[in-house]
Amino acid sequence: MRHPSARFDLAEAQRSELDVAWRRFAAAASPEEFCQSWLELQCQAISGVNDALVVLQKPGIETFAPLAFWPEGRRERPQLAQIIERVLREGRGLVEPRRPNYQIAYPVRLDGKVRAVVGLELAWRDEIELQAAMRQLQWGAGWLELLLRRAADPMEAARLRLNMILQLVAAFLEQGEYRDAATALVTELASRLGCDRVVLASLERGAVYIEAVSHAAQFDRQANLLGATINAMTEALDQREPVVYPAERETRPVVTLSHAELAQASGAGGIATFPLLHGERQIGVLTLERAHGFRFDPQSLELLEGLAGMLGPLVDLRRAQQRGLRAHAMQAAQDFWSRLVGPGHGGLKLATGLLAALAVFLAFATGSYRVSADARIEGEIQRAITAPFQGYVREAAVRAGDTVRRGQVLARLDDRDLQVERTRLGAQRDQYAQQYRDAMAKQDRAQVRIASTQIAQAEAQLALVEEQLARTEVTAPFDGILVSGDLTQSLGAPLERGQVMFEVAPLDAYRIVLQVDEHDIAAVKPGQKGELVLTSLPGHRYPFGVAKITPVSTAREGRNVFRVEADLGSNAELRLRPGMEGVAKVEIDERHLAWIWSRRLVEWLSLKSWAWLP
Repeated sequence: MRHPSARFDLAEAQRSELDVAWRRFAAAASPEEFCQSWLELQCQAISGVNDALVVLQKPGIETFAPLAFWPEGRRERPQLAQIIERVLREGRGLVEPRRPNYQIAYPVRLDGKVRAVVGLELAWRDEIELQAAMRQLQWGAGWLELLLRRAADPMEAARLRLNMILQLVAAFLEQGEYRDAATALVTELASRLGCDRVVLASLERGAVYIEAVSHAAQFDRQANLLGATINAMTEALDQREPVVYPAERETRPVVTLSHAELAQASGAGGIATFPLLHGERQIGVLTLERAHGFRFDPQSLELLEGLAGMLGPLVDLRRAQQRGLRAHAMQAAQDFWSRLVGPGHGGLKLATGLLAALAVFLAFATGSYRVSADARIEGEIQRAITAPFQGYVREAAVRAGDTVRRGQVLARLDDRDLQVERTRLGAQRDQYAQQYRDAMAKQDRAQVRIASTQIAQAEAQLALVEEQLARTEVTAPFDGILVSGDLTQSLGAPLERGQVMFEVAPLDAYRIVLQVDEHDIAAVKPGQKGELVLTSLPGHRYPFGVAKITPVSTAREGRNVFRVEADLGSNAELRLRPGMEGVAKVEIDERHLAWIWSRRLVEWLSLKSWAWLP
């Protein structure tokens, strides 16, 4: 019988492993790290897992590639490849018995398409346990779907990093006393980034002083590491550079001897040290350690670099508050004035004089007032090519971006059903013609009229089918470029009558559509001139004239904009294509530079004062 203390140690070890897995999952900053920690959690929740694999669709293409493996030591999973390929073909979850094991694969969908597949190989078990395993995968698939949705938005990852930085800063600012704030910061940072230890220190008169250590309950047991930690901090401060150990190949070379000694002493798998600066002055340093086998990935380092940039001034300010904020501010003002009027400090005096001269210059100098707006090139006319009747795509010869000629075949619809219908109607017409001849021979007038009507009906139906057959080839109405439509990936897909297949625009007739902000629309008038610079052709400026202003605003990216149309005239080139985007500037008139550069602030203050004042 196993001793109770042994069972307790086993349970403690399992809880510790689960805690580490959840910490890795919460701190994941890359898709690979997210999927690996998620798969580890699933394999701990489902008993009897021998092998596991997550494949994910590569961005922008249809190829799937393995992204996470369990166990991590072996990356080849040939036994799971077959069932995963079946799931990709069939688009549904599968369970296959392969004694002495079971194989389970479950698809993860996004917007109706399979974007990832999870495959597991389990020890042989009964149906109830298999259903429980499948339910666990279904419940856990929501996390992968969240990852896919975040990856679809290129700004989402940056937003999440900024959100975490703000939360960490909030944890630092919420505490009343500085020591409490520093302890809360390092503890929260260790929890969120999966670090074993985070240390914050100050730099005073060239010496490093430890101020806070995460998980303060373990502080005494790790006191022997403080000397090595201070050496590592000093190493980063001397170089005035962040130091990461083990160093990445693409980073600039830095000295990491003290960091290597700290890693050997603490058993850390990754160490990152960031000097904290307030302006050009180093005021402290932050060191983070991760467990053995866990390095700092580029996403985490990018987050920490942004956090360090924000923490420097905040930490310096909180320390100054301990001496009294008002007294500190007054002292700073006195120091500035004494440096300005006293001897020395030529750079400060020069900068102050230049600022005063700049203010005088801005008060009298004038410049060209121009309104900037996002712009897009559109065809002057744009023809939609629709499906002539209900059918299926048989062949697609072109796609969006291709140049086409008038009468060129763009796509062909499946005509097999129409061919069969034409044969049937032809035979039916011949049958009615024979009946007509028989009735004429028998001089049966009633039957003659019936047969004649049936022949006319069959010929009308046959003519309709012939017309549809002639329209199975979809052709270009004029020379131009396809601005939308790609059926090369939809061969065999059904089409409804009137469904837009392509949109084509001419190659020699364009207009510019400007999205002018509501704050600037009052200054824009028809007939004004301007210039357009395209993202794809930044070295060329295209003159244009404002032609039309739409009096209705639309919401775009959280602000109201007005659609303004402009003519390129004879400035159009063969290099231009519909859909090109850039920035347009409309010339308004001459104004004072001070007004041009401060008008946004003045308008905002005027509006707010009107709203606030009674």
